[in-house]
Amino acid sequence: MKFAIHPVAGRMPGQMDVLLAEAGVPYDMIFQLEEINPEFTTADVALVIGANDVVNPAARTDKSSPVWGMPILDADKAKQVYVIKRGDGKGYAGIVNSLFYKDNCNMVYGDARAVVTPMIEAVRGLAKAAA
Repeated sequence: MKFAIHPVAGRMPGQMDVLLAEAGVPYDMIFQLEEINPEFTTADVALVIGANDVVNPAARTDKSSPVWGMPILDADKAKQVYVIKRGDGKGYAGIVNSLFYKDNCNMVYGDARAVVTPMIEAVRGLAKAAA
């Protein structure tokens, strides 16, 4: 497992680094955009929590998009993407995120803590069943 952080994630630059450190995530598991992006193409799963514009593939593919040219986390390149959001709200750019409609993406609506806990338990159950 690796944690990817976009430079402008959170309310201010660097906020997510601080929050993950406070949560006890080891620094060697936290990666910045430039370090992690090449790994998405080989990732089985990308779990996106609360992000919108910073994972919008339109930044790479749609020259008419307000996010065109913005560096993004390439989460859409993972085999499967799960996005946890509280609702259908748009990001700061005010546009629809094309990632949310890709065949490899599933949306999971709800509070992140309430959603992630059963997901973790389900994965643990799969591991036990496979053992």
